[in-house]
Amino acid sequence: MENFLRTVSALNDETRVLILRFLDAHGELCVCDLQASLGMIQSRLSRHLKILKEAGFLRVNRKGRWAYYAIRSPLDRFRLAALEEIRHLDIPLPPLQKTSEKGSCQL
Repeated sequence: MENFLRTVSALNDETRVLILRFLDAHGELCVCDLQASLGMIQSRLSRHLKILKEAGFLRVNRKGRWAYYAIRSPLDRFRLAALEEIRHLDIPLPPLQKTSEKGSCQL
């Protein structure tokens, strides 16, 4: 029951739904790429990513001091169905800004 409620709670935020849709569209991304693309401050973005990870939607891959986030695979039926619904929402996605490739990631 706790797992279900954590998942539903994670989806009850427009920003987290946007983050899921963005990662679903672009694949694994560095936090700095998400920050630049979504125009979010690092602390706010990190909080949302933590909630989504704890809810079972995301995996994190650490490369040196950088954290790369992606949709976890495989997802269970419930989370996969939620992601499918998010794919059908009319969410305007901002363009991807790959600051990590330019070496301009900052802590």
